[in-house]
Amino acid sequence: MLDVDSLNALFGDAVRIEGGHLTVSRAEALASPAMDTLARAAVFAEPVEREYARWMLWELGQSVGVRPASINDLYMARGRGEVHGFTVPAINVRGDSYDTARSIFRTANAMKAGAFILEIARSEIAYTGQRPAEYVSVMLAAALREGFRGPLFIQGDHFQVNHKKYAADPKPEVDAVKALVREAVGAGFYNIDIDTSTLVDLSKKGLAEQQRLNYEVGTDILREVRGAEPHGVTISVGGEIGEVGTQNSTVEELEAFMDGFNAALPRGMTGLSKISVQSGTSHGGVVLADGSIADVKLDLDTLERLSVVARERYGLAGAVQHGASTLPDSAFHNFPKRETAEIHLATNFQNMLFDHLPAGLRDEIYGWLRENAADERKPTDSDEQFIYKTRKKALGPFKRQFWDMSADVKRTLAAAYDAKFRFLFEQLSIGNTAEMVSRLVKPPLQHRVMPVDATPAHVAAPDDADLSD
Repeated sequence: MLDVDSLNALFGDAVRIEGGHLTVSRAEALASPAMDTLARAAVFAEPVEREYARWMLWELGQSVGVRPASINDLYMARGRGEVHGFTVPAINVRGDSYDTARSIFRTANAMKAGAFILEIARSEIAYTGQRPAEYVSVMLAAALREGFRGPLFIQGDHFQVNHKKYAADPKPEVDAVKALVREAVGAGFYNIDIDTSTLVDLSKKGLAEQQRLNYEVGTDILREVRGAEPHGVTISVGGEIGEVGTQNSTVEELEAFMDGFNAALPRGMTGLSKISVQSGTSHGGVVLADGSIADVKLDLDTLERLSVVARERYGLAGAVQHGASTLPDSAFHNFPKRETAEIHLATNFQNMLFDHLPAGLRDEIYGWLRENAADERKPTDSDEQFIYKTRKKALGPFKRQFWDMSADVKRTLAAAYDAKFRFLFEQLSIGNTAEMVSRLVKPPLQHRVMPVDATPAHVAAPDDADLSD
C-alpha cells in the first residue's frame, strides 16, 4: 500500500520535494511506469495519499510546462481571422480515462498537434465517477507519461441547467451549476461550456423572447465563471442556442441570443468565445432496434452560415458541432473546410472501449445494467437498444475493473484508439498546430500549496508558497 514517502520516491532523484516545493531535475524520468503508479494513486489511494498524488501531478506539470490553460486567446485570434483552416476536437474522455488520454497525447506528439480539448460534461462527471480534481489529475498524468509538452485545454462540457428542475425551483438548479463551476475552475478547468439552451421556450412570441431565459441565466452563470478565474487566466466560455437533438438552428436565432446575451453582459466583462448550434446530430446517435446507429442528416450549410455570422458579427471563433463522434468517417473532412470552430466527440470512443472488453467483463457489466438500470428501459426498447443507451452508466461503478484490464487487452485497445485519433486529427487538420498554440496561449505558472495532511509525518512543511507568477 502506497504512503506519501513511497510517492516521494517514485521518480528517484529526478524529482525532489523539499520545504513544500517540488522540483524536477530530469524530466524524462516522468515518462516511465512510475507515472502509472502516481496516476492510479490520484484515483484510488486513501484520501491523504490521493490528495498528495494530485498535488504532485499538478506541480510536475507546472514544472515541465504541462499546464491547464484557456483556449480563449486562440479562439479570439480565430474570430479576428488571424488563424483558420482547422477544427478543434473536444474529446469527452469517459471510461478507461488514463489509457484513453495517453493515446490522445501519443497522437498529438506524433502529429505536433496542440489544438485539442479534453472535456467532461456535468452528467458525465456524475455517472463516470470523475470529479473535476480527479479528471484534471488523470489528464495531467497521461500527458506527462507520454512526454507531451504544452498548454492543456480541459473543458467543462454541457454545464447544463436541467429544464424540469429549473421549472420546479430555479434557484437551487442554477446554484448547483454555479457550485460545479467553482469546483471545476478550482481544479483546473479553464474552458467552460454553459448550456442554458434547455430554457429556450419556443411557445413565446418572437425569437428574443424565446431565447430570453437562455441568455439571462447564461450571463448569470458567466458572472460566476469570471469570479472564479485565477489570476492571469481568461476562461474560454461557450454558449448554446439550440439543444442538441432538436430542430436545426438558424442565423436569426443566433443573432437573437447573442444580441440579448451581450446586452445583459456586465460592462467590461469578457463574453463568449464560441457558440454551440444544432445542425442535425444527436448525442450518441439514434439507436436502431438491432443496436446500429441511424444515418445522420448533417446540415453543413447551416453550420457554415452560423460560423460566419459568429465570427464576422460577434468576433467569436465560430460555431460548435456537438454529437459528432458517431458520424460516418467521410464527414469529418468537411468541418475544417466549413471553418467549424470545434466539434465534440464522445460516444464512439465509449463504443470502442466496450467492443474491446474481455467477454467476461462485458457480460458482467451488461448483467449489472439489466438489474440496476431497468427503470430506464422503455417498453419499445430491444435489448440492444437498452444496453447501448445505458451502458455509459456502468463506467463509474466499473472504473477499477477498466484500470485493471490485462496488458494484452490494453495494447489492442490502444492500437485502435491510436488509429482513430490519428484519423480524426488528420481529417480535422490539427496536425502541426502545436507551434500556433504555443505562440498564442501563455498559461501562467500556478503553484499550489502541498496538502497539509501530508506534511507532519512525511515531508518538510511548506514555506510561504507563491501561487502564481
